[in-house]
Amino acid sequence: MNRTRVKICGICRVEDALAAARAGADAIGMVFHPASARNVEVEVAERILAALPPFVTPVGLFVDASAEQVANFVGRLGLRHVQLHGRETPAVVTRVRATVIKAVRVDPGGFAQELAVWRRAIRECELRHLRGLVLETAGDGAPGGTGVANDWAAVRRAREEGLFDGLPPMIAAGGLTPETVAAVVRDLRPWAVDVSSGVERVKGEKSEEKIRAFIEAVREADRS
Repeated sequence: MNRTRVKICGICRVEDALAAARAGADAIGMVFHPASARNVEVEVAERILAALPPFVTPVGLFVDASAEQVANFVGRLGLRHVQLHGRETPAVVTRVRATVIKAVRVDPGGFAQELAVWRRAIRECELRHLRGLVLETAGDGAPGGTGVANDWAAVRRAREEGLFDGLPPMIAAGGLTPETVAAVVRDLRPWAVDVSSGVERVKGEKSEEKIRAFIEAVREADRS
């Protein structure tokens, strides 16, 4: 059985990180973007990381930060994985000294072209540390945690047309909830799923019950 990995993003509190770990999450995400409602100060991130049990991977999320800014957080917090959610170019990614997950928005007007850009960059720039593409909902809102469902039909068509060939594994995100994630897992078989607002009680605070329901829905989809 292939097991879909689960990342709980937008973690702002120690108790939410521990709830995600207890429920079986593979990774947690912390947002380092001052404009975000889920932005985490570095001192809070240190407390979260100090409490996090082993074998749960912490991921730092950045939006259009410079490679130097990312490096400052990576160095202070000891992060090994970062998620870039802005309009970062391959040139920026080449300068990041960590495993990179890059967000790509499923915009029908430019989705295929953006995938082609990253395919070419992997080939020409040797981006061996670019290890995944997280597919986010298109739009002009704040990156991540919008609660707006992604265009999964467009993602399915892109896969059928071979547009993901030569690219890192797919990470599905965008409006996922405990009620909708199973269908996405069964239909697309992504490497991982990434959720933030779909398991919140209020913005910035997770619900342990929703986290558990979300992960169990993923596991049930895997079994089926």
